[in-house]
Amino acid sequence: MDMNFNFKKKFLIIILSVSIFFPKSSFCEEYNHGIAMHGDLKYKNNFLNFDYADPKAFSGGKIKLSSIGTFDNLNPYILKGVAAWQMSYLFETLMKSSSDEAFSQYGLLAEGIKVPNDRSWVSFKLRENAKFSNNTRVTSDDVIFSFKILTTKGHPFWKNYYSQVDKVMRINDREVKFIFKGERNRELPLIIGYQLPIFSEEYWKGRSFEKTTLEPPLGSGPYLVSKIVPGRSITLKKNKKYWGKDINVNKGRYNFEEIQTDFYRDETVAMEAFKSGAFDFKLENSSKNWATAYNFEAVKENNVIIEEIPYERPSGMQGFAFNLRKPIFQNRNVRKALSYAFDFEWSNKNLFYGAYKRTKSFFDNSELSSQNLPDKKELKVLEKYKNLIPGEVFDTIYSPPTTKGENNSLRGNLRIARRILKQEGWVIKDDILINNLTNEPLQFEILLRSPLFERIVLPLKRNFKKLGIDVSIRTVQDDSQYQKRLEEFDFDMVVSNFGSIISPGNEQKNWWGSKAADQKGSMNISGVKNQVLDEIIDKLIKSKNRDDLILYSRILDRILLFNYYLIPQFHIDHYRVAYWNKFSRPSVGPKYDLGFDFWWYDQNKDNNLKKPRIEEEGKNKKDYKVLYSFLFLFLILFIYRYKKYKN
Repeated sequence: MDMNFNFKKKFLIIILSVSIFFPKSSFCEEYNHGIAMHGDLKYKNNFLNFDYADPKAFSGGKIKLSSIGTFDNLNPYILKGVAAWQMSYLFETLMKSSSDEAFSQYGLLAEGIKVPNDRSWVSFKLRENAKFSNNTRVTSDDVIFSFKILTTKGHPFWKNYYSQVDKVMRINDREVKFIFKGERNRELPLIIGYQLPIFSEEYWKGRSFEKTTLEPPLGSGPYLVSKIVPGRSITLKKNKKYWGKDINVNKGRYNFEEIQTDFYRDETVAMEAFKSGAFDFKLENSSKNWATAYNFEAVKENNVIIEEIPYERPSGMQGFAFNLRKPIFQNRNVRKALSYAFDFEWSNKNLFYGAYKRTKSFFDNSELSSQNLPDKKELKVLEKYKNLIPGEVFDTIYSPPTTKGENNSLRGNLRIARRILKQEGWVIKDDILINNLTNEPLQFEILLRSPLFERIVLPLKRNFKKLGIDVSIRTVQDDSQYQKRLEEFDFDMVVSNFGSIISPGNEQKNWWGSKAADQKGSMNISGVKNQVLDEIIDKLIKSKNRDDLILYSRILDRILLFNYYLIPQFHIDHYRVAYWNKFSRPSVGPKYDLGFDFWWYDQNKDNNLKKPRIEEEGKNKKDYKVLYSFLFLFLILFIYRYKKYKN
């Protein structure tokens, strides 16, 4: 009796000791089927499929797509070359994000995920049947290899992105653990889950990961490369032995048997190709095309569907980005002055057919936007940086210069710009803007990727000219050359896009973080180095709930806007799509995405297209027969006349 009591007493002491040295946050529940950044998961364990998926969707058929530019590399995870984006269909991650939640993900290669309360580490348990396309199992060794090869041989982005990972441990053949260092980063488990592509360690033995390649690499995804015409086309074919076709996150997904992408050098040529039926689906980015190019016969006959599909995600930010590595752009007030030269209202009316809204926030169209005065919580945070941030942040709602309204005009805006520039030491001499200290003119180059953007930039150039600023435009249509100039920061101003983010986090560090500014190939295009931004981004990443995330997103937004790192352009709040009427999609679409991977080929609709196409083909054949007959008769007549002449 006493022995039993003493044993229980000792056991209790051991348990209490363990709880002291290893607090509750060090332990965790069993593996979960998913993880949410904040709050609860929408989809419970053993859910059948996403709400925006149709599990009865037809599987089969072919779709032809287009891409502008070219490619010389099938490994999209390195710095060198121009990668083909289609390769993303070959590779998979441990988790899959849901497109109708702010930031949640569910098991893909991994059947479960485990994290402690403080998210100081994350473990994944791989599915037993997860396999690469050569039928070899995906193991924890492959996960560890993928992390190491990306952070040592991959694009520099990966090394920076995963810099807080201290070590990766193999628990067993199917379980792997990532341990983090530094201050807690609540988003990191999710980033590891849905952004780390998994490679086969065995496949890459004897191969150089950092070199460009046109040999299709081994992956575990639903498609295989069946045909390549270097720089011109890529054809993917569904892997009939794909391991994951029946799991819940893939139900109703990847329905096309074959996906062919043809590459076009020019958007105009691509448009004509679409009209002729050379490819099937087009996501339209040009307001001019949307307003004027879709009035051809196939649209009128309902053979081509044009549609605007709304979404509920932030707009993102597209703008003319200044390269702060250049001395002329290091002055905030100079950047502010130059923003007065962009006349959005004129461009929207004369170039965009009134299709766009002016972008006023990096998170327009969402609760993350700072389009209101800061509340008490925001002011409490901002007060700590009072002498380090622009004063407007505290009492002004950012609004880009406008020519809309009775008291607004381009001439008035240019007067304001000239006054600001004069205050900063720039004066007009012989119609040229000169720095009165260095006597150097204010001149720079705008780097473009597509000739289509020249019509937008040329009016801006004229307005800069009125300020005495000499601006040149350089359009680089060679993708590899353009990409190299971006990676080496060899530009003055460039059109850049900071994407639509529902749950901002670590990507902001790559866009605006000081460490990324000098890193070759960095996404910090503008070269921003701002201590306050670094601290706010860290607080944003460590947000423990959605309310904190909104708070720090708005503060980040204010500081970015009032530092004038770019001249905001414009946005729309819907997708503009055009497609030949032989496809169907689920009746319910995802809130935050187009959901194109859930579309499918519809045989009945295609049958209705065949008749007019066949008739047209028959008409063309008749036309050719007439032409050939005429040429044949002409040739006979020519021979007859020639012989007669010779005789």
